[in-house]
Amino acid sequence: MLMAKPGLFAREAAVKLLHAVLLERRLLIDLVNGEDSPLIDLEPNERARAQSLAMTTLRNLGPVDVVLEQFLTKQTPFSLLNILRVAATEILVDGIAAHAAVDAAVTMAKRRQKTEHLKNLANAVLRKVANEGPAIFATLSPQELPKAFRSQMSKIIPKEDFGAIELAHQLGAPLDLSFKSMAQASVLVERLGGVLMPNGSVRLKRAGQITELPGFTEGDWWVQDLAASIPAKCFGNLNGKRVLDLCAAPGGKTMQLSAMGANVTALDISSQRMKRVKQNLERTGLNANFVVADALNWKPEVLFDAILLDAPCSATGTIRRHPDLPFAKENFDLGDLLKLQRNLILKASEWLVPGGVLIYSTCSIFAAEGEGQVKWLAKQDSNLKPQIIDPAVMGLETFMANEDGQIRLRPDYWAEHGGMDGFFVAKFMRTS
Repeated sequence: MLMAKPGLFAREAAVKLLHAVLLERRLLIDLVNGEDSPLIDLEPNERARAQSLAMTTLRNLGPVDVVLEQFLTKQTPFSLLNILRVAATEILVDGIAAHAAVDAAVTMAKRRQKTEHLKNLANAVLRKVANEGPAIFATLSPQELPKAFRSQMSKIIPKEDFGAIELAHQLGAPLDLSFKSMAQASVLVERLGGVLMPNGSVRLKRAGQITELPGFTEGDWWVQDLAASIPAKCFGNLNGKRVLDLCAAPGGKTMQLSAMGANVTALDISSQRMKRVKQNLERTGLNANFVVADALNWKPEVLFDAILLDAPCSATGTIRRHPDLPFAKENFDLGDLLKLQRNLILKASEWLVPGGVLIYSTCSIFAAEGEGQVKWLAKQDSNLKPQIIDPAVMGLETFMANEDGQIRLRPDYWAEHGGMDGFFVAKFMRTS
Protein backbone atom coordinates (compact mmCIF):
# COMPACT_ATOMS: atom_id res chain seq x y z
CA MET A 1 0.00 0.00 0.00
CA LEU A 2 1.22 3.45 -0.91
CA MET A 3 1.93 5.71 2.03
CA ALA A 4 0.03 8.97 2.13
CA LYS A 5 2.29 11.95 1.57
CA PRO A 6 1.82 15.39 3.17
CA GLY A 7 -1.10 17.21 1.55
CA LEU A 8 -2.17 14.19 -0.47
CA PHE A 9 -5.58 13.76 1.16
CA ALA A 10 -6.37 17.46 0.70
CA ARG A 11 -5.43 17.23 -2.98
CA GLU A 12 -7.55 14.11 -3.46
CA ALA A 13 -10.50 15.83 -1.81
CA ALA A 14 -10.03 18.84 -4.10
CA VAL A 15 -10.16 16.52 -7.12
CA LYS A 16 -13.40 14.98 -5.82
CA LEU A 17 -14.90 18.44 -5.31
CA LEU A 18 -14.01 19.36 -8.90
CA HIS A 19 -15.60 16.19 -10.19
CA ALA A 20 -18.85 16.87 -8.32
CA VAL A 21 -19.04 20.50 -9.49
CA LEU A 22 -18.08 19.93 -13.13
CA LEU A 23 -19.74 16.60 -13.80
CA GLU A 24 -22.62 16.47 -11.34
CA ARG A 25 -23.33 20.24 -11.34
CA ARG A 26 -23.33 20.44 -7.55
CA LEU A 27 -22.54 23.57 -5.54
CA LEU A 28 -19.51 23.64 -3.25
CA ILE A 29 -21.56 24.82 -0.27
CA ASP A 30 -23.65 21.65 -0.54
CA LEU A 31 -20.59 19.48 -1.06
CA VAL A 32 -18.67 20.94 1.87
CA ASN A 33 -21.55 20.62 4.32
CA GLY A 34 -23.23 17.49 2.97
CA GLU A 35 -23.17 14.05 4.57
CA ASP A 36 -21.30 12.72 1.53
CA SER A 37 -18.69 15.49 1.63
CA PRO A 38 -15.19 14.41 0.53
CA LEU A 39 -13.91 16.66 3.33
CA ILE A 40 -15.70 14.86 6.13
CA ASP A 41 -12.70 12.82 7.39
CA LEU A 42 -10.07 15.51 6.92
CA GLU A 43 -8.35 17.53 9.61
CA PRO A 44 -9.33 21.24 9.72
CA ASN A 45 -6.19 22.42 7.94
CA GLU A 46 -6.64 19.77 5.24
CA ARG A 47 -10.31 20.72 4.82
CA ALA A 48 -9.34 24.35 4.33
CA ARG A 49 -6.60 23.45 1.85
CA ALA A 50 -8.86 21.14 -0.18
CA GLN A 51 -11.60 23.74 -0.43
CA SER A 52 -9.17 26.51 -1.28
CA LEU A 53 -7.46 24.41 -3.96
CA ALA A 54 -10.77 23.45 -5.57
CA MET A 55 -11.91 27.09 -5.61
CA THR A 56 -8.62 28.33 -7.05
CA THR A 57 -8.78 25.68 -9.76
CA LEU A 58 -12.32 26.70 -10.70
CA ARG A 59 -11.35 30.39 -10.80
CA ASN A 60 -8.60 29.57 -13.28
CA LEU A 61 -10.07 26.57 -15.08
CA GLY A 62 -10.18 28.07 -18.58
CA PRO A 63 -6.55 29.25 -18.67
CA VAL A 64 -5.33 26.09 -16.90
CA ASP A 65 -7.08 23.93 -19.51
CA VAL A 66 -5.51 25.94 -22.34
CA VAL A 67 -2.06 25.23 -20.89
CA LEU A 68 -2.80 21.52 -20.42
CA GLU A 69 -4.12 21.22 -23.97
CA GLN A 70 -0.68 22.22 -25.29
CA PHE A 71 0.76 18.98 -23.90
CA LEU A 72 -2.13 16.51 -24.24
CA THR A 73 -2.14 14.74 -27.60
CA LYS A 74 -5.46 12.92 -27.17
CA GLN A 75 -8.65 13.11 -25.15
CA THR A 76 -7.93 12.56 -21.48
CA PRO A 77 -10.27 10.65 -19.15
CA PHE A 78 -12.10 12.98 -16.79
CA SER A 79 -10.72 11.07 -13.82
CA LEU A 80 -7.16 12.02 -14.79
CA LEU A 81 -7.98 15.46 -16.15
CA ASN A 82 -9.08 16.79 -12.76
CA ILE A 83 -5.87 15.47 -11.17
CA LEU A 84 -3.91 17.36 -13.83
CA ARG A 85 -6.00 20.49 -13.32
CA VAL A 86 -5.34 20.56 -9.59
CA ALA A 87 -1.61 20.00 -10.01
CA ALA A 88 -1.35 22.57 -12.81
CA THR A 89 -3.18 25.12 -10.65
CA GLU A 90 -0.71 24.53 -7.84
CA ILE A 91 2.18 25.13 -10.24
CA LEU A 92 0.77 28.02 -12.28
CA VAL A 93 -1.28 29.91 -9.69
CA ASP A 94 -0.24 28.92 -6.18
CA GLY A 95 3.47 28.77 -6.95
CA ILE A 96 3.92 25.35 -5.33
CA ALA A 97 7.26 23.71 -6.06
CA ALA A 98 6.82 21.80 -9.30
CA HIS A 99 8.33 18.56 -8.01
CA ALA A 100 5.86 18.46 -5.08
CA ALA A 101 2.81 19.06 -7.29
CA VAL A 102 3.98 16.57 -9.93
CA ASP A 103 4.83 13.91 -7.37
CA ALA A 104 1.45 14.29 -5.66
CA ALA A 105 -0.42 14.04 -8.97
CA VAL A 106 1.46 10.89 -9.98
CA THR A 107 0.73 9.37 -6.57
CA MET A 108 -2.97 10.19 -6.93
CA ALA A 109 -3.02 8.56 -10.36
CA LYS A 110 -1.38 5.43 -8.90
CA ARG A 111 -3.99 5.22 -6.14
CA ARG A 112 -6.92 4.98 -8.58
CA GLN A 113 -7.67 1.93 -10.70
CA LYS A 114 -9.01 4.09 -13.54
CA THR A 115 -5.84 6.17 -13.73
CA GLU A 116 -3.06 3.89 -12.50
CA HIS A 117 -2.00 3.09 -16.07
CA LEU A 118 -1.81 6.82 -16.87
CA LYS A 119 0.71 7.77 -14.18
CA ASN A 120 3.52 8.21 -16.71
CA LEU A 121 1.34 10.46 -18.82
CA ALA A 122 0.56 12.59 -15.78
CA ASN A 123 4.26 12.87 -14.97
CA ALA A 124 5.25 13.85 -18.52
CA VAL A 125 2.47 16.41 -19.01
CA LEU A 126 2.97 18.13 -15.68
CA ARG A 127 6.74 18.39 -16.13
CA LYS A 128 6.06 20.24 -19.38
CA VAL A 129 3.51 22.41 -17.57
CA ALA A 130 6.16 23.27 -14.99
CA ASN A 131 8.79 24.12 -17.62
CA GLU A 132 6.74 25.82 -20.33
CA GLY A 133 3.36 26.50 -18.75
CA PRO A 134 4.03 29.73 -16.79
CA ALA A 135 4.96 31.67 -19.94
CA ILE A 136 1.79 30.49 -21.70
CA PHE A 137 -0.41 31.07 -18.67
CA ALA A 138 0.77 34.67 -18.30
CA THR A 139 -0.64 35.55 -21.74
CA LEU A 140 -4.13 34.14 -21.20
CA SER A 141 -7.39 35.93 -20.38
CA PRO A 142 -9.34 35.06 -17.22
CA GLN A 143 -11.94 32.32 -17.03
CA GLU A 144 -14.85 33.42 -19.23
CA LEU A 145 -18.40 33.43 -17.90
CA PRO A 146 -20.98 31.19 -19.63
CA LYS A 147 -22.84 32.69 -22.60
CA ALA A 148 -26.10 32.76 -20.64
CA PHE A 149 -24.44 34.87 -17.94
CA ARG A 150 -22.91 37.27 -20.47
CA SER A 151 -26.24 37.64 -22.23
CA GLN A 152 -27.96 38.73 -19.01
CA MET A 153 -25.07 41.02 -18.04
CA SER A 154 -25.10 42.75 -21.42
CA LYS A 155 -28.44 44.39 -20.59
CA ILE A 156 -26.76 46.71 -18.06
CA ILE A 157 -23.01 46.20 -18.44
CA PRO A 158 -21.03 47.16 -21.58
CA LYS A 159 -19.46 44.12 -23.24
CA GLU A 160 -16.05 45.79 -23.12
CA ASP A 161 -16.26 45.59 -19.30
CA PHE A 162 -16.85 41.83 -19.16
CA GLY A 163 -13.13 41.12 -19.02
CA ALA A 164 -12.66 43.34 -15.95
CA ILE A 165 -15.48 41.51 -14.15
CA GLU A 166 -14.03 38.12 -15.08
CA LEU A 167 -10.62 39.23 -13.85
CA ALA A 168 -12.22 40.21 -10.51
CA HIS A 169 -13.73 36.73 -10.32
CA GLN A 170 -10.34 35.16 -11.00
CA LEU A 171 -8.60 37.17 -8.27
CA GLY A 172 -11.12 36.12 -5.63
CA ALA A 173 -12.23 38.18 -2.66
CA PRO A 174 -10.51 39.60 0.42
CA LEU A 175 -12.26 39.35 3.78
CA ASP A 176 -14.53 42.25 4.77
CA LEU A 177 -15.72 42.88 8.32
CA SER A 178 -18.63 44.96 9.63
CA PHE A 179 -18.42 46.41 13.14
CA LYS A 180 -20.96 47.18 15.83
CA SER A 181 -19.54 50.70 15.99
CA MET A 182 -17.05 52.80 14.08
CA ALA A 183 -15.17 53.32 17.32
CA GLN A 184 -14.48 49.59 17.41
CA ALA A 185 -13.47 49.62 13.76
CA SER A 186 -10.91 52.36 14.23
CA VAL A 187 -9.40 50.60 17.26
CA LEU A 188 -9.19 47.19 15.63
CA VAL A 189 -7.98 48.22 12.16
CA GLU A 190 -4.37 48.30 13.34
CA ARG A 191 -4.70 45.12 15.43
CA LEU A 192 -6.18 43.25 12.49
CA GLY A 193 -3.76 44.66 9.96
CA GLY A 194 -6.69 45.76 7.83
CA VAL A 195 -7.74 48.75 5.78
CA LEU A 196 -10.74 50.94 6.58
CA MET A 197 -12.79 51.18 3.38
CA PRO A 198 -14.79 54.30 2.43
CA ASN A 199 -18.10 52.61 3.32
CA GLY A 200 -16.91 51.77 6.85
CA SER A 201 -15.99 48.10 6.28
CA VAL A 202 -12.58 46.82 7.36
CA ARG A 203 -10.82 44.80 4.66
CA LEU A 204 -8.26 42.07 5.35
CA LYS A 205 -6.18 40.69 2.47
CA ARG A 206 -4.88 37.77 4.54
CA ALA A 207 -7.24 36.71 7.30
CA GLY A 208 -6.10 33.24 8.34
CA GLN A 209 -8.36 31.49 10.84
CA ILE A 210 -11.32 33.82 11.36
CA THR A 211 -12.14 32.61 14.87
CA GLU A 212 -8.61 33.49 16.00
CA LEU A 213 -8.76 37.13 14.90
CA PRO A 214 -8.89 39.87 17.56
CA GLY A 215 -12.43 40.81 18.43
CA PHE A 216 -14.12 37.62 17.21
CA THR A 217 -14.73 36.09 20.63
CA GLU A 218 -15.77 39.50 21.98
CA GLY A 219 -18.34 39.78 19.19
CA ASP A 220 -16.99 43.11 17.93
CA TRP A 221 -17.50 42.31 14.24
CA TRP A 222 -18.90 39.87 11.71
CA VAL A 223 -17.88 38.83 8.20
CA GLN A 224 -19.81 40.70 5.52
CA ASP A 225 -18.76 41.69 2.02
CA LEU A 226 -18.49 45.43 1.49
CA ALA A 227 -21.34 45.42 -1.03
CA ALA A 228 -23.60 43.37 1.24
CA SER A 229 -23.32 46.07 3.92
CA ILE A 230 -24.81 48.77 1.67
CA PRO A 231 -28.57 47.91 1.69
CA ALA A 232 -28.99 48.45 5.45
CA LYS A 233 -27.06 51.73 5.26
CA CYS A 234 -29.63 53.06 2.76
CA PHE A 235 -32.25 53.44 5.50
CA GLY A 236 -30.46 56.19 7.36
CA ASN A 237 -31.44 56.62 11.02
CA LEU A 238 -33.24 53.55 12.39
CA ASN A 239 -32.89 54.22 16.10
CA GLY A 240 -35.96 52.89 17.92
CA LYS A 241 -37.79 51.92 14.71
CA ARG A 242 -39.55 48.61 14.04
CA VAL A 243 -37.63 46.91 11.24
CA LEU A 244 -38.21 43.58 9.48
CA ASP A 245 -35.26 41.72 7.99
CA LEU A 246 -37.03 39.56 5.43
CA CYS A 247 -35.11 36.43 4.30
CA ALA A 248 -32.68 37.14 7.13
CA ALA A 249 -30.22 34.21 7.09
CA PRO A 250 -27.27 34.11 7.65
CA GLY A 251 -27.82 37.27 9.68
CA GLY A 252 -25.25 39.86 8.55
CA LYS A 253 -27.91 42.45 7.80
CA THR A 254 -29.85 41.54 10.96
CA MET A 255 -26.77 42.38 13.00
CA GLN A 256 -26.32 45.61 11.06
CA LEU A 257 -29.90 46.71 11.71
CA SER A 258 -29.65 45.85 15.40
CA ALA A 259 -26.36 47.73 15.71
CA MET A 260 -28.11 50.75 14.12
CA GLY A 261 -30.52 50.82 17.07
CA ALA A 262 -33.52 49.23 15.37
CA ASN A 263 -36.05 46.93 16.99
CA VAL A 264 -35.44 44.08 14.55
CA THR A 265 -37.57 41.12 13.58
CA ALA A 266 -35.62 38.52 11.59
CA LEU A 267 -37.71 36.23 9.40
CA ASP A 268 -36.53 33.23 7.41
CA ILE A 269 -38.22 30.14 6.04
CA SER A 270 -35.47 27.78 7.20
CA SER A 271 -35.18 26.79 10.86
CA GLN A 272 -31.64 25.52 10.19
CA ARG A 273 -30.50 28.80 8.69
CA MET A 274 -32.22 30.70 11.50
CA LYS A 275 -30.06 28.80 14.01
CA ARG A 276 -27.04 30.44 12.41
CA VAL A 277 -28.67 33.88 12.68
CA LYS A 278 -29.27 33.29 16.40
CA GLN A 279 -25.68 32.12 16.92
CA ASN A 280 -24.31 35.20 15.19
CA LEU A 281 -26.42 37.54 17.31
CA GLU A 282 -25.48 35.72 20.51
CA ARG A 283 -21.78 36.09 19.72
CA THR A 284 -22.10 39.80 18.97
CA GLY A 285 -24.44 40.57 21.87
CA LEU A 286 -27.03 42.05 19.51
CA ASN A 287 -30.78 41.48 19.71
CA ALA A 288 -33.61 40.54 17.39
CA ASN A 289 -36.96 38.81 17.40
CA PHE A 290 -36.97 35.57 15.42
CA VAL A 291 -39.69 34.24 13.16
CA VAL A 292 -39.43 31.00 11.20
CA ALA A 293 -42.11 31.15 8.53
CA ASP A 294 -42.86 31.28 4.82
CA ALA A 295 -43.09 35.02 4.18
CA LEU A 296 -45.76 34.48 1.53
CA ASN A 297 -48.06 32.91 4.13
CA TRP A 298 -47.14 35.08 7.13
CA LYS A 299 -48.76 38.20 8.50
CA PRO A 300 -47.32 40.47 11.20
CA GLU A 301 -49.35 41.58 14.20
CA VAL A 302 -48.02 45.14 13.91
CA LEU A 303 -46.83 47.05 10.83
CA PHE A 304 -43.16 47.97 10.39
CA ASP A 305 -41.43 51.32 9.96
CA ALA A 306 -38.90 49.76 7.61
CA ILE A 307 -38.36 46.47 5.81
CA LEU A 308 -35.15 45.09 4.30
CA LEU A 309 -35.81 42.54 1.56
CA ASP A 310 -32.52 41.00 0.46
CA ALA A 311 -34.37 38.66 -1.86
CA PRO A 312 -33.47 35.13 -2.95
CA CYS A 313 -31.70 35.48 -6.29
CA SER A 314 -29.23 33.94 -8.72
CA ALA A 315 -26.31 35.06 -6.47
CA THR A 316 -24.32 35.85 -9.61
CA GLY A 317 -22.79 38.85 -7.90
CA THR A 318 -20.88 36.54 -5.54
CA ILE A 319 -18.90 34.52 -8.10
CA ARG A 320 -15.54 35.85 -6.89
CA ARG A 321 -16.33 34.06 -3.58
CA HIS A 322 -18.26 31.19 -5.17
CA PRO A 323 -16.41 30.28 -8.38
CA ASP A 324 -18.36 27.02 -8.66
CA LEU A 325 -21.59 28.88 -9.46
CA PRO A 326 -21.05 29.33 -13.24
CA PHE A 327 -20.24 25.64 -13.59
CA ALA A 328 -22.99 24.26 -11.38
CA LYS A 329 -25.60 26.69 -12.73
CA GLU A 330 -24.43 27.26 -16.28
CA ASN A 331 -27.92 28.09 -17.51
CA PHE A 332 -30.25 29.98 -15.21
CA ASP A 333 -34.03 29.76 -15.41
CA LEU A 334 -34.91 33.03 -13.72
CA GLY A 335 -38.66 32.58 -14.05
CA ASP A 336 -39.37 31.16 -10.59
CA LEU A 337 -36.89 33.52 -8.90
CA LEU A 338 -38.42 36.60 -10.54
CA LYS A 339 -41.92 35.52 -9.51
CA LEU A 340 -40.80 34.93 -5.93
CA GLN A 341 -39.03 38.31 -5.76
CA ARG A 342 -42.15 40.09 -7.03
CA ASN A 343 -44.44 38.31 -4.59
CA LEU A 344 -42.12 39.20 -1.70
CA ILE A 345 -42.03 42.87 -2.74
CA LEU A 346 -45.82 43.05 -2.81
CA LYS A 347 -46.13 41.27 0.54
CA ALA A 348 -43.59 43.61 2.12
CA SER A 349 -45.50 46.63 0.84
CA GLU A 350 -48.54 45.50 2.87
CA TRP A 351 -46.54 45.34 6.10
CA LEU A 352 -45.25 48.92 6.10
CA VAL A 353 -46.78 51.85 7.94
CA PRO A 354 -47.65 54.85 5.70
CA GLY A 355 -44.35 56.63 5.09
CA GLY A 356 -42.47 53.40 5.85
CA VAL A 357 -39.40 52.47 3.80
CA LEU A 358 -38.65 49.29 1.84
CA ILE A 359 -35.13 48.44 0.70
CA TYR A 360 -35.05 45.81 -2.04
CA SER A 361 -31.69 44.23 -2.86
CA THR A 362 -30.19 41.26 -4.67
CA CYS A 363 -26.61 39.98 -4.94
CA SER A 364 -27.06 39.63 -8.69
CA ILE A 365 -25.41 41.14 -11.76
CA PHE A 366 -28.50 40.36 -13.84
CA ALA A 367 -30.73 43.31 -14.74
CA ALA A 368 -33.86 41.14 -14.56
CA GLU A 369 -33.40 40.74 -10.80
CA GLY A 370 -32.71 44.42 -10.19
CA GLU A 371 -33.61 47.19 -12.60
CA GLY A 372 -36.15 44.92 -14.29
CA GLN A 373 -38.05 44.37 -11.05
CA VAL A 374 -38.26 48.11 -10.41
CA LYS A 375 -39.70 48.63 -13.91
CA TRP A 376 -42.19 45.81 -13.28
CA LEU A 377 -43.27 47.36 -9.99
CA ALA A 378 -43.89 50.71 -11.68
CA LYS A 379 -46.58 49.04 -13.80
CA GLN A 380 -48.41 47.55 -10.80
CA ASP A 381 -51.09 49.14 -8.67
CA SER A 382 -48.69 49.56 -5.81
CA ASN A 383 -48.43 51.94 -2.87
CA LEU A 384 -44.63 51.99 -3.19
CA LYS A 385 -42.92 55.12 -4.54
CA PRO A 386 -39.25 54.90 -5.68
CA GLN A 387 -36.75 56.96 -3.71
CA ILE A 388 -33.39 58.34 -4.83
CA ILE A 389 -30.35 56.86 -3.05
CA ASP A 390 -27.32 59.10 -2.67
CA PRO A 391 -24.25 56.82 -2.99
CA ALA A 392 -22.02 59.38 -1.26
CA VAL A 393 -23.94 58.88 2.00
CA MET A 394 -22.68 55.24 2.04
CA GLY A 395 -19.14 56.20 1.11
CA LEU A 396 -19.68 55.08 -2.48
CA GLU A 397 -18.83 56.93 -5.68
CA THR A 398 -21.33 58.67 -7.94
CA PHE A 399 -21.01 56.16 -10.79
CA MET A 400 -22.17 53.38 -8.44
CA ALA A 401 -25.74 54.65 -8.73
CA ASN A 402 -27.72 54.43 -11.98
CA GLU A 403 -29.68 57.27 -13.55
CA ASP A 404 -32.81 56.27 -11.61
CA GLY A 405 -31.10 56.64 -8.25
CA GLN A 406 -30.61 52.93 -7.53
CA ILE A 407 -27.31 51.41 -6.41
CA ARG A 408 -25.65 49.11 -8.95
CA LEU A 409 -22.39 47.56 -7.75
CA ARG A 410 -20.05 45.34 -9.77
CA PRO A 411 -17.19 42.94 -8.91
CA ASP A 412 -14.68 45.14 -10.75
CA TYR A 413 -15.53 48.30 -8.81
CA TRP A 414 -12.66 49.35 -6.55
CA ALA A 415 -10.64 46.58 -8.19
CA GLU A 416 -7.43 48.20 -6.98
CA HIS A 417 -8.64 47.52 -3.43
CA GLY A 418 -9.88 43.96 -4.06
CA GLY A 419 -13.27 44.61 -5.68
CA MET A 420 -16.69 43.90 -4.21
CA ASP A 421 -19.68 41.64 -4.78
CA GLY A 422 -22.16 42.53 -7.49
CA PHE A 423 -25.25 44.06 -5.87
CA PHE A 424 -28.43 45.94 -6.72
CA VAL A 425 -30.25 48.15 -4.20
CA ALA A 426 -33.51 50.08 -4.64
CA LYS A 427 -35.40 52.19 -2.10
CA PHE A 428 -39.17 52.72 -1.86
CA MET A 429 -41.58 54.58 0.43
CA ARG A 430 -45.13 53.51 1.16
CA THR A 431 -47.43 56.36 0.16
CA SER A 432 -50.66 55.31 1.90
